[in-house]
Amino acid sequence: MSYPDKPARRPAAVGLAAAVLVLMAVGAVASAVAALLVLGGTVERFRSAAAGTSADAAEVDDVVLLLRGATIASAVVTVLVGVVLVGLAAGLLAGRPGARVATWAVCGLGALFGCCAVGALVGQRAVPLRLSTGDRSAAELLGLVGEAYPGTWLGANAALSVGQALGYLVVAVLLVSPSASAWFRRRHPAPAPTATPHPRPAEDRP
Repeated sequence: MSYPDKPARRPAAVGLAAAVLVLMAVGAVASAVAALLVLGGTVERFRSAAAGTSADAAEVDDVVLLLRGATIASAVVTVLVGVVLVGLAAGLLAGRPGARVATWAVCGLGALFGCCAVGALVGQRAVPLRLSTGDRSAAELLGLVGEAYPGTWLGANAALSVGQALGYLVVAVLLVSPSASAWFRRRHPAPAPTATPHPRPAEDRP
């Protein structure tokens, strides 16, 4: 079965999908940088608020260590995701079928994680943390972590998670379009003709 040659001009759907991926990568890196920038102020506000609780210094230090570790780890993962998105965008623009399949996989995982992140943020606000009486100090400290962030931080992160999930869905839909399918369809060039050796004339033979 033969396939038509790949279109000479890149479809608008493919270019738009790549642009959305790059925009999402920029947003991911920006959010990682912002998280690192606000970390110092968040820790200071948390320590100040924790001074009025029943927690001792060791418990406060443990929560601060957890907060810093989680923020740095999240920033590293977010930057790596941004790098992957840029690589996928380059593969889409080059018309690589493998990049299209990989993008679909990343879009599915990204949309799932985005929905989970939004659910976690909403649940954190709607359902208060309930711990046993012996863990009352830990509950107080964990409740202060969210309040230590800037006022619009949680809302901005929720909006970013929703935007990322929608972006993944948009990219997946664009790559299903007929024009995109034609762009990523592999070509099967005809095999090159093989040269047939000609017998040498009798007078040239030794």
